[in-house]
Amino acid sequence: MTDRVSSIRNIGPAMEAEFARAGIATADDLRALGTDAAYARLLQAGVRPHFIAYYVIEMGLQGRPWNDCKGKEKEALRRRFDALVAAHFDPRQAELEKALDEIGILPRRRPAP
Repeated sequence: MTDRVSSIRNIGPAMEAEFARAGIATADDLRALGTDAAYARLLQAGVRPHFIAYYVIEMGLQGRPWNDCKGKEKEALRRRFDALVAAHFDPRQAELEKALDEIGILPRRRPAP
């Protein structure tokens, strides 16, 4: 049996749904990708950037509580997060998708790389 993404520490049903939307269906898929590649897929699928979500994934993949990230480690993760957002998030596309969702038109999702 394949483990659900939510079997990873810190990952709940809402984040699991976002991963599914980005083509990441199992815990093994997430582990194989790692934090940066998985988060890049989330951004490309239209998920709005959120630093806490990013480090929740990193801590979960390490088997650590989400709030265990502190100090220099958190600062280094912030630099990685900022670079990912700069490379993979288009705020204009996110606003368009939000507007379409509000009027009941589901945007067509880009396929995950």
